[in-house]
Amino acid sequence: MGMGTGIGFIGLGVMGRPMALRLAREPLVVWNRTPARAEPLRAAGAEVASGPAEVFRRARTVVLMLADEEAVDAVLARGTREFAPRVADRTVVHMGTTSPGYSRALEADVRAAGGRYVEAPVSGSRVPAERGRLVTMLAGDPAAVADVRPLLRPLSHETRECGAVPNALLMKLSVNLFLITMVTGLAEAFHFAARQGLDLELFGSVLDAGPMASDVSRVKTAKLLAGDDAAQAAALDVLKNNRLVAERARAAGVATPLLDASHALFAETVALGHGGADMIAVLRALEARTAGADHASSAAQKCRRTSSR
Repeated sequence: MGMGTGIGFIGLGVMGRPMALRLAREPLVVWNRTPARAEPLRAAGAEVASGPAEVFRRARTVVLMLADEEAVDAVLARGTREFAPRVADRTVVHMGTTSPGYSRALEADVRAAGGRYVEAPVSGSRVPAERGRLVTMLAGDPAAVADVRPLLRPLSHETRECGAVPNALLMKLSVNLFLITMVTGLAEAFHFAARQGLDLELFGSVLDAGPMASDVSRVKTAKLLAGDDAAQAAALDVLKNNRLVAERARAAGVATPLLDASHALFAETVALGHGGADMIAVLRALEARTAGADHASSAAQKCRRTSSR
């Protein structure tokens, strides 16, 4: 790969690694904080950099798929004298989920340093990422968006241009609100059916045959039935996304009662030790609440029996 050409990719987590693997047919240089996660990329033909600075030296466009704002700032060396030379004449493609306000400020800093900036959050989890079936939302300078869009084609079966930054992240948060409340509702319905003694395979087949069925419901129902909590979208990440939506809603004075209920349940899920599990692990919080209610009911009945003697 020539100096300052090709694509760089930083962040090879649950979503980042399958996304980067789909870009490995291009000249690609990658880096991840945990080096072992880069080995499948090396095997696929990508070059593995020694650090973020090398990625920016060797790639004209650098994709960031990172967990949070602190991680983004760290790889960009933001707030240090290294930031401007690192991003100058580069296009920074921010694909992670952060607050819209952070993204707007980051765009201003990148542009002031002589770089270009594109928001490109995605809708979809690990399996769609593996299959190149993500939906990518783009925002930023129209010329930069036009250049980035074909580079991301191997990741996405659909792309949508959302206008100026931070509209792509606002769109992503709106989609996430629906996803979070939908999967929470599915887990609650599954828990309800289980507590009624119903055949859960039959429950799944009825759901799949009905008008509420979707790709998400089919995948998540299958995981619930199998007891498979391997992360496609981890509960801890869902809690973070829930918080981002809630913060934006509070700032805008928007009521989000369903999201708020889900927020509490995912916080309980993480507190119970299931943060690394798939978001269907919200079922554990529901089970814990039911167990608490059963205990309280049993204690109340015991108290009534004692007082009646």
